[in-house]
Amino acid sequence: MNIEVYPDPVSVAEKAVSIIADAAWEAIAARGMFTMAVSGGHTPWIMLRRLAAAAIPWRAVHIVQVDERVAPAGHPDRNLTHIFESLLSNRRIHRDQIYAMPVESPDLEAAAGRYAATLRNIGEELPVIDLVHLGLGSDGHTASLTPGDPVLDVASADVAVSGPYQGRRRMTLTYPILNRARRILWVVTGGEKAPMLSRLLDGDGAIPAGRVRSDTALLLADRAAAPAHQTTNTGGFVCA
Repeated sequence: MNIEVYPDPVSVAEKAVSIIADAAWEAIAARGMFTMAVSGGHTPWIMLRRLAAAAIPWRAVHIVQVDERVAPAGHPDRNLTHIFESLLSNRRIHRDQIYAMPVESPDLEAAAGRYAATLRNIGEELPVIDLVHLGLGSDGHTASLTPGDPVLDVASADVAVSGPYQGRRRMTLTYPILNRARRILWVVTGGEKAPMLSRLLDGDGAIPAGRVRSDTALLLADRAAAPAHQTTNTGGFVCA
């Protein structure tokens, strides 16, 4: 996995926008569309607000969710609430291009199956997302693949429902679809992430994030999360 380190979260977000925009142009030129899976977090909302202003062919873009908390529509805990706030300021992006995980359903397991079908309908019978954006928790989780949860062992479904984590159940993409993605873009900021970032870079499969494939991955971090000495064995480099 390559790592690039930037001074602060805003710089990380701006670099992420550049990478996503390039990936979008490449995918649209090759296949006529671009699919991106988005995670939550403070730095990603900065990233998405800047991405909304990027000069890309937005009508060929499809945004799906990496994970979502089970909470009412519009709730501040919902990633979708912030995705809408970040992206829909751009009138070139339509609400129907953002595919919400159906976490308001009374039958969450059936809803996960419907979301998997939605992913198939966007593109391919075996969905391959062009770019998956992931974050890293201070406990080593990514998406809603959290330590000790049975969802970690799901191998036959692209979407599943987790047990309670930090007070809420969640719907999440699983390892099979994450590991089919054409590109993985990690965005990791904050000093509390540094120990787990080091383990992720070491390929530590004992943490959930370490089970995501690394050969198609780029990790963008700020200096708080990835001190310069941590980049020496990764093939990455530090940007001033």
